[in-house]
Amino acid sequence: MISKAYIKIFAIRFLIVNLVYFLVKLTIVHDEDEMMFDATGIFYYFSAFFLLMLSWESNDWLIRRELNSDIDKTLDMSNGLKILGINLLIVLPIAGLLYYLAIFELDHLCKIDANNPWLRFRIDFFRATVLGFAAILFNMFYFALKQKKELENNMNKLKKEAMTSKYKSLKNQISPHFLFNSLNTLTSLMYEDRDLASDFVSRLASCYRYILDNREEDLVSLEKELGFLDSFIFMMNVRHEGALSITTHISIEPKEFMIPTLTLQMLVENALKHNYFSKEKPLEISIISIDKKSIVIQNNLHVRKQKEESTKLGLKNIQKRYAFYTNQKVKIDTENGFFKVSIPLLTKDIKEMAIVKVS
Repeated sequence: MISKAYIKIFAIRFLIVNLVYFLVKLTIVHDEDEMMFDATGIFYYFSAFFLLMLSWESNDWLIRRELNSDIDKTLDMSNGLKILGINLLIVLPIAGLLYYLAIFELDHLCKIDANNPWLRFRIDFFRATVLGFAAILFNMFYFALKQKKELENNMNKLKKEAMTSKYKSLKNQISPHFLFNSLNTLTSLMYEDRDLASDFVSRLASCYRYILDNREEDLVSLEKELGFLDSFIFMMNVRHEGALSITTHISIEPKEFMIPTLTLQMLVENALKHNYFSKEKPLEISIISIDKKSIVIQNNLHVRKQKEESTKLGLKNIQKRYAFYTNQKVKIDTENGFFKVSIPLLTKDIKEMAIVKVS
């Protein structure tokens, strides 16, 4: 069954053949009466149509045969020249035979009036060679561009799959680490304040419900993320009593915006991980919306000495995830004793795009 894609290609080629034929006709015919379709005109029209279609179809077949011989093979200069040579060896003898028969053997049907038949043959054959060569080159150039676009799309898909895999791995690491610390805190609370322990269990359940419900989602509404963050902040304040101050100042409608899942939690935990804090030197974290453009997460700096240099995996992961949705950058600044991360707000109708290439 003929596919819609092939019908579309055939229609485009049909239009090109007609355009080329009439342009050539205009350059060699100066009498308007000769523009009519007499026997000679009909022969040249159908011969041009046949030879150009033959050039294109045989070129398509040769390209497919060459590339199907090796799954990793692409169209390059080497195999391109090989295909071009074979293609000309197919088309040119057929063109020569066609014009020879028309001029010398079937002149009574085609009515090609030529004072010098061999000159007429050479002119027609040369014209067919030039047009066939141009058609083949154009087709190969088009295929190379199409192949390049497909490779770029595949690379973008592979990048996103790799990024998503890292994100899921990072998210899976959060769960056991977070649960372990939370259970330690809960054990202490059960002996000290049972009411607070009950609230803590409720918040812990709320956090895990959020993680489980959105484990396959890369984007969530800002409203959901802030709801999860509220429970997370409660638990962190209980766990680090008096040593931590986390405040939020969101002046926008959170239902209208999206962010990558667990972004705010990762940035808050990043601040906890890399800073020393105590009741005497508390860590102050602020989460502030800037108009309808971005959210800034900032903290005062009490950088703790790390045994190993930070890989900044969490920040890189957030940057790469944003790169698939917007060309706005995740900004990271350190100034005046504060560490700031500014993340763009995404609209609800955001579509996946790989606009920015992140190395």
